[in-house]
Amino acid sequence: MTTERPYTDDDLRAEAARQHAVLTEDPDFVGVGEQMEDRHIQSTVIDEDPDFAPEGATWAGALDPEGDGTDAYAEAQRKIHNLINGAADVSEWAVNLGADGLQPDGHTLQLGTKGPAEEDPDQPFVRLHFAFRPDAPAEDRDRFVMELSKVVLRNL
Repeated sequence: MTTERPYTDDDLRAEAARQHAVLTEDPDFVGVGEQMEDRHIQSTVIDEDPDFAPEGATWAGALDPEGDGTDAYAEAQRKIHNLINGAADVSEWAVNLGADGLQPDGHTLQLGTKGPAEEDPDQPFVRLHFAFRPDAPAEDRDRFVMELSKVVLRNL
């Protein structure tokens, strides 16, 4: 069977992953600050009901970017910018998840935590991140991760 197009579905995914990665290269420092200004600081959000505006502190409200003399806002902006710059390129993974209809989930399985030296903080040797079908119930997700964790730990 011949195809009318000179590319495969894998070619489409590869190009989408390449473009996704390019979009995250070299984020604009000023843009980071502008985007965080009116956003709520996640740990302060009280009500995450999508029908209502969240309650909690915003970055600008909590850190006063207009110059209270502490530079706390600029420091947070710099740290966020550095996290973006240092983020792993998961573009291919993200594109493939979306193409497969899966959604990333907050569950992780982490193994082998220790620092390179005794005084170093713990660093994971491996961390598995999970993605599920959108209709997978939370209890099924929890059970799957728990059972997989048991299997992995039993066999190490």
